[in-house]
Amino acid sequence: MAPKARARRILVRLVSTALTGFFYTTSRPRIGEKLSMMKYDPKVKRHVLFVEHKIK
Repeated sequence: MAPKARARRILVRLVSTALTGFFYTTSRPRIGEKLSMMKYDPKVKRHVLFVEHKIK
């Protein structure tokens, strides 16, 4: 049997650093570096840093 192919892109969860529990789900290349970006958090009504966490 041939080995299973792995997807080129993976789903990741971007979690707010404002500790509100709000998150975005996005995809990134498997071999790319971890994501972190400024996005809007509606719970605190401002832009905050979101960092990547695995989807369980």
